[in-house]
Amino acid sequence: MSTDFQRGRVSLGVRLRELRVEAGLTGRQLADRLGCTQSKISKLENGRQTPTANDLAAWAACTGQPGASAELIGRLRGLETQYRSWRRQLAGGYRAVQEAHGAQARETRVRRSFDPTLIPGLLQTAAYARGVLTRYAALHTAPRDIEAAVRARMRRQYVLGEPGRTFHFLLWEGALWARPCGADVLAAQLEHLAARLGPGPVRLGLIPFGADMNVPAGVGFSLHDNRLVITETWHAEMWLDDPADVAVHLAAWKALERNAVYGSTAHRIVLGALRSLSTGE
Repeated sequence: MSTDFQRGRVSLGVRLRELRVEAGLTGRQLADRLGCTQSKISKLENGRQTPTANDLAAWAACTGQPGASAELIGRLRGLETQYRSWRRQLAGGYRAVQEAHGAQARETRVRRSFDPTLIPGLLQTAAYARGVLTRYAALHTAPRDIEAAVRARMRRQYVLGEPGRTFHFLLWEGALWARPCGADVLAAQLEHLAARLGPGPVRLGLIPFGADMNVPAGVGFSLHDNRLVITETWHAEMWLDDPADVAVHLAAWKALERNAVYGSTAHRIVLGALRSLSTGE
């Protein structure tokens, strides 16, 4: 668990304890009012358990301060913005994660992203998305609702054609060669990608293997209206809205973009990856 997340959870627990003490209630008395165990009260107050929004609303009401509900839930949303473990997110299946990203896509007007290992979800074919999600599913214990997740990911792509939105994708060349799927599926994906290399509100740049990198490729991330960064590790996904975090990722994106090629040069790189699939090189 990230240090920032745990510190935030402890801080929220301190605030919950303050409300209980101000109401003149013992842990047992509050547990009786909430219909839960005293152990849960202790875990919440000591930052050992993450409350739900319903927990917080009930806590505020039972301590006689219903007006504190918005504050408490705001603190919880702050925690969720910073750190979302895959274990918690995938408890509801892969479709739920795709729908959360779909909701964010509807709120974003200008998106910039960098992907070093995979074709980004908004540019994936259904077959490629199925391969990616199936392979990730091998790492996490979660409902295997892969087909529902693929359909949700495909529905997200409608935003690419909506007026008033712009997209700028950067891909390291390695993403064209990685195979989270069969060769035939990857070939179809690369052909689909090549069609996106022309002008328009969806701009795609490729960073060649031979580029003299301004910054290391690092991990993938997406910038949403310069106010939110979404990035991930093997165990968690981070939604970062602190201005300093956004600024660091924006600087990294601008450095990476200076290495990118576009148009016919990018098209030749995609065709090179495609030829390797057909020749077996």
